[in-house]
Parts: sequence; C-alpha cells; structure tokens
Amino acid sequence: MRTIISLLVALAAVLAFTPPATAAAGWGPYRAPGDKARASGTLVPVGEDHDTLPTADQVTVKGTLTDRARPAGTCAWLLMQFAVRVKNAFVFKERKLRDCSYRTPKHFTYVLKDVYQVELKVCSEAKSPAPSAHCRYSGTWKIIYTSPL
Repeated sequence: MRTIISLLVALAAVLAFTPPATAAAGWGPYRAPGDKARASGTLVPVGEDHDTLPTADQVTVKGTLTDRARPAGTCAWLLMQFAVRVKNAFVFKERKLRDCSYRTPKHFTYVLKDVYQVELKVCSEAKSPAPSAHCRYSGTWKIIYTSPL
C-alpha cells in the first residue's frame, strides 16, 4: 500500500511541474468589403518572454484565404504584419498571400520567433503581382494577437 501511495505522490509531483499545453486561439473570419474575400485560422503562441520586451518565443499562424469574387480577374489578398523583437526594438515583418481561385481556399502557415503583435488585412482587387496601396492603407488592420504584459 505504501508503494502505491509513494507512486501516486511522485506522479502528482511530476504532473504539478508539467507546463500546460498551449491551446490554439481561433481568429476570423475576416472579410474584404462586400465579402469578396475571407480569411480565418488559428494562432498558437509558445513561451512568453518578458525579460526586456514582452514577446512570445514563437508564434504559429495557420489558416485559409478564400477568393469569393466572381470576376475571373479578381483576387483575394491577405496581408499580415508581425511586430518582432530585434535586440531592444521592434521591427515589422510582412507576409502576403494572394488567391485567385474562386471559392477554392488557399492554406498557409507562418512561423515567427520573438513576436509581440500580429495584425492582418483582407482585400479583394484586380489581379496584380502585389497588393495595391488602397488595399494596404485604406481601412483598419485587425489585431489578432498581442503578447500579454
């Protein structure tokens, strides 16, 4: 009986010091005006570090972007900005994704380190190699993650 109690106490001690698993937080759906494009997904921050500036050691963003505009020459754009710590300052790293396949979701995964904040925009516009200034600067960016203080 003592052996079983000792094993249960040891198991409880191990479980007490096991860090909790980080759950994925869902984001979206975010839509372009007129619902012509849509994006949604999950974000998983791992390891909060607040030595100098608050950041997550690593952030994984997964999701889909769907072009919902009927004209063949129209594409959906997802623009993401990651505020990343570099020494004692933040710099923005941008990721952009284009989908011109009507109603066929395009999947993506982005993994970055030392992330303070993640924000995004969803646009729909004429097919081009890069998003327009209108897509980039009109409207508001949606914040989907900020490292807690």
